[in-house]
Amino acid sequence: MQLDIRLRRNRASEGLRRLTRESRLLVEDLVYPLFVHGGDRNEPVPSMPGVVRRTVADLVRECQEAADLGIPAAAIFPVIEARHKDDRGSHALAAENLLFRALAEVKAAVPRLALIADVALDPYTAHGHDGVLRSDGLDVDNDASVEILADLAVCEARAGADIVAPSDMMDGRVGAIRRALDGAGFTGTCILSYAAKFASAYYGPFRAAVGSTAAADAPPISKSTYQLDPANVREALREVALDEHEGADMVMVKPAGLYLDVIRAVRGQTKLPLAAYQVSGEYAQIHAAAQAGWLDYAACRDESLLAIKRAGADFILTYFAREVAEKLRCI
Repeated sequence: MQLDIRLRRNRASEGLRRLTRESRLLVEDLVYPLFVHGGDRNEPVPSMPGVVRRTVADLVRECQEAADLGIPAAAIFPVIEARHKDDRGSHALAAENLLFRALAEVKAAVPRLALIADVALDPYTAHGHDGVLRSDGLDVDNDASVEILADLAVCEARAGADIVAPSDMMDGRVGAIRRALDGAGFTGTCILSYAAKFASAYYGPFRAAVGSTAAADAPPISKSTYQLDPANVREALREVALDEHEGADMVMVKPAGLYLDVIRAVRGQTKLPLAAYQVSGEYAQIHAAAQAGWLDYAACRDESLLAIKRAGADFILTYFAREVAEKLRCI
């Protein structure tokens, strides 16, 4: 055939493919989510192969090694003992909160690693919701929850968090947290808002890991009155715009892989740094399919992350962070 344009020319060799590649995944794009608990030994998370609930000492070691690999940031999630939980999540503000100790020790040992602290009450509430319930027990009390979340964010900043990340999806919480941080002298602390967090079925392994699931004899927790409807993109864009107006420094879409269209839409709307969270269910399903022999583990892992970056995310929270960083360092 006489063809003036043959697009395959640019794909003819590995060198040409690398030269013309449009999207690239770098170590600098990775944020490492880590679980910490108060025990004296690490505990594996059965539904998340390779993920463990770490002791504080091992968390410090893992963060040091992550920083040595070039990973710029870690997100720390506490596993709170049941005896510390109540309906108001009171332990969130307790001086002995495990999260505060973990943040302080990691920051002292690895000051170059940016630390992200989750601002939500679900690790601390007996019912597993991201805020305190109304008196009728039927829904979360938005404004009462925001007051506690703002105080929690200040405590996290004081403990060493560089970035506080409200994941609760309460109305007005970004503005309240910004005012609280500034009023306490933490004007340099960033807010990474989970601005477009959907009521997804893919959070199950995470909730099991932090122990925020409902009791065995209780119905499954529904967070649909505050997390976004998976059907809605325009509403997600309104959430992002509102959080930006209230003072968010960065915004997030969660989950990532099933919401690439939302990532792309948000990228087109905001100039803020955009994060995406490849959630526990996304991680677990790749592992499960690979263990069954149905998928190539490394290839699917890498493709899933590249797709999130291609959609427009500036950085990705992923449980694959360490292994991908190790691979990229070897290239």
